[in-house]
Amino acid sequence: MRKFGLIGFPLGHSFSKGYFREKFEKENISGCQYDNYPLESIHGLTALCAEDRELEGLNVTIPYKQQVIPFLHSIDEEARAIGAVNCLKITRDPGNAHRIKGFNTDCYGFETPLKNALKEYHTKALILGTGGASKAVEHVLKKLEIPFTYVSRKPANEHILSYQKLNEEIISEFKIIVNTSPLGMYPDIGSCPDIPYSGITSHHILYDLVYNPELTLFLKLGKEKKATTINGLPMLYLQAERSWEIWNQDQ
Repeated sequence: MRKFGLIGFPLGHSFSKGYFREKFEKENISGCQYDNYPLESIHGLTALCAEDRELEGLNVTIPYKQQVIPFLHSIDEEARAIGAVNCLKITRDPGNAHRIKGFNTDCYGFETPLKNALKEYHTKALILGTGGASKAVEHVLKKLEIPFTYVSRKPANEHILSYQKLNEEIISEFKIIVNTSPLGMYPDIGSCPDIPYSGITSHHILYDLVYNPELTLFLKLGKEKKATTINGLPMLYLQAERSWEIWNQDQ
């Protein structure tokens, strides 16, 4: 049996297990299973990979996209540049010693939906949150040559804005707003990033990496202002398919 799965903690919000179970059924992929592995500490990864010799690949979610890096034997160049990993390929030698290589498929998943929505006036972006998912967003915006500014509850330096400093003028200037924080994720569906939504217009893109619920309060408030809204599902589908490609290619 070829085994794959998801590590993170907690995993109550996980989409991946259902997605891959459905994929295996629809595409008649036999001899494969995908499970959740809730690890209370990233240190549990070493034992997991050593003990389950059928494990070939893992996705990585909150809070381990950055914490996992020291546990890798190698890392893909793009993932290294991003500074975050959400996909692991596990290989074994004849003696069953394992090696873990890290990849980032979030950047691939994030880029396509954004590019499809871009207009000539989408020239600056705000990234809400500074966690592991934000690193893929930063990488894509740099690639697309779109200047960006981070927003955080606790700014680490003078280049990061606090939510308290946001006003309608800043919001009107930054026509792309990406929520990389877990605010609004089920079951906390009544929360949303604390930004001045009164400054949102039909020229804005609001992109939420949260996918459950599909219409977060952040996106709902954007829709009320006629903004273009994108939820996290297209990104999830694309990054999951990219993970599957990585797990099945020789390297």
